[in-house]
Amino acid sequence: MPHPPSVSAPAPSSADSIASGRRTLRIEADAVYALADRLDHAFSAAVECLLGCQGRVVVSGIGKSGHIGRKIAATLASTGTPAFFVHAAEAVHGDLGMIAPQDVVLAISHSGTTEELLTILPLARRQGARILGMTGNPASPLAQLADVFLDTSVAQEACPLNLAPTASSTVQLALGDALAVACLEARGFGPDDFARSHPGGALGRRLLTRVRDVMRTETRLPQVAPHTSLPDTLAEMSRKGMGMTAVVNTDGEAVGIFTDGDLRRLIARGGDLRQLTVADGMSRQPRHIGPEALAAEAAALMDKHRLSQLLVLDEAGRLVGALHMHDLMAAKVV
Repeated sequence: MPHPPSVSAPAPSSADSIASGRRTLRIEADAVYALADRLDHAFSAAVECLLGCQGRVVVSGIGKSGHIGRKIAATLASTGTPAFFVHAAEAVHGDLGMIAPQDVVLAISHSGTTEELLTILPLARRQGARILGMTGNPASPLAQLADVFLDTSVAQEACPLNLAPTASSTVQLALGDALAVACLEARGFGPDDFARSHPGGALGRRLLTRVRDVMRTETRLPQVAPHTSLPDTLAEMSRKGMGMTAVVNTDGEAVGIFTDGDLRRLIARGGDLRQLTVADGMSRQPRHIGPEALAAEAAALMDKHRLSQLLVLDEAGRLVGALHMHDLMAAKVV
């Protein structure tokens, strides 16, 4: 038999949609505020447990709690607490072998009655792992099984049916972040540590990329002697394509820099440029940076002094490289 035509619900008004969104956000915000107010010694005990873990933090859950668990595991791992996620259903069917005696298991279940979790936790404890329970039901089996119980109860879900995990999953996520940050601060985990965990990100590039990694050297590095004629100097600048050339003495020390701007100033002075040497127009005591400095420092220096190029000198003042702002842009440092 043919199905009767479906009747679509009328589209909500803009005001109704905005009111619904605000109601959801306020309910979830209130749930997080309530969680903050009731943090107690159990939270500090959980942090101590995570800091004392000699193995890995194994985060486990099912459904929405599983999705939240994956994010918590990722946040812990990226902020200095080695962690990974194991789906409780997969653990029942073999992945329990991923849990070692030195591990800490962070089990997440809003109801605290998730069968798969309750199956694996006694086995994990028997192996020697400690159990942190994150549940909204203090009287649940999960709360009773846990070495440390973290209360994630909420007054209501944002769902008007009070069924779909909304405020409760937000509270779980926020509590996971609170644990990760508390551990981060206790370990003194700094920007360099974060960058090593995120080498492909913008922060990683800014904190890990050194001047030596992006500077131009050897055949790509424009350089001339002070007595070089201006035509030959311009030829060197054209070959290397940096809009400048370093001027070095016989010891390899940088005694000046000659840029397109210096050339314009010479032209403005008038006279036969062919009779001049680079020393007649170079800028002496050029700004420079060392090869071990962060590329981000070079970018800041160039921006501060409105430079397009920057010489790279070693501790003895010898020329070892040069940077163009385009090099820093290509390396995505700026």
